[in-house]
Amino acid sequence: QVLLVESGGGLVQAGGSLRLSCAASGRITSDSVLTWFRQGSGKDREFVAGMSWSGSPVYYADSLKGRFTISIDNAKNTVYLQMNNLRSEDTAVYYCAHGWIGVSRLSFDYDYWGQGTQVTVSS
Repeated sequence: QVLLVESGGGLVQAGGSLRLSCAASGRITSDSVLTWFRQGSGKDREFVAGMSWSGSPVYYADSLKGRFTISIDNAKNTVYLQMNNLRSEDTAVYYCAHGWIGVSRLSFDYDYWGQGTQVTVSS
């Protein structure tokens, strides 16, 4: 069993920044993968960024490279998503997900999910 709790969402103006956190507990091992997905209103859930619990490798959605950064603090069992230069199209519910072995861009490859945190970017 793995428990994931996201925080850090909110309302921000376009061009601003937010840092999301995902606190993980339970059966986290060196084979664990922690990944961020997002889902806008009326849209499919999409891959944002993911990384191994060991710290590498790291993968990003091509469209988000350079603006978003994923990182892990193993001592705090927390995964972060730093989001800079936010745009209105980044508005979505952001989810943290747990998987095994490798970072997948497919949501059905993940076995545990957090409750999500809303990010709203005003233009």
